[in-house]
Amino acid sequence: MRMWHVAAVGAALLYAGVNAAWAGCNERLDRYQAVVGDDHRTGNVNESVYVQIERELSRATAACTAGREAEALSLIHESEVRHGYHP
Repeated sequence: MRMWHVAAVGAALLYAGVNAAWAGCNERLDRYQAVVGDDHRTGNVNESVYVQIERELSRATAACTAGREAEALSLIHESEVRHGYHP
């Protein structure tokens, strides 16, 4: 196998791994944000709590985008527990 082919295959596998991690935490973020957003729109979450949750989730989004799925999922879980949304 030629060296460039090995490098291309390695890069593709790394990319796939990062994308898989991003997809897992991204789905969890989307689901939690949808629930919190609905609760905020219906008045079940006040503005200050909503802003706090969004701030917490921005850290989780950064971790997820960087491929740090475990950190992102931990941050999401902590926020869910803190605000009574734990499964």
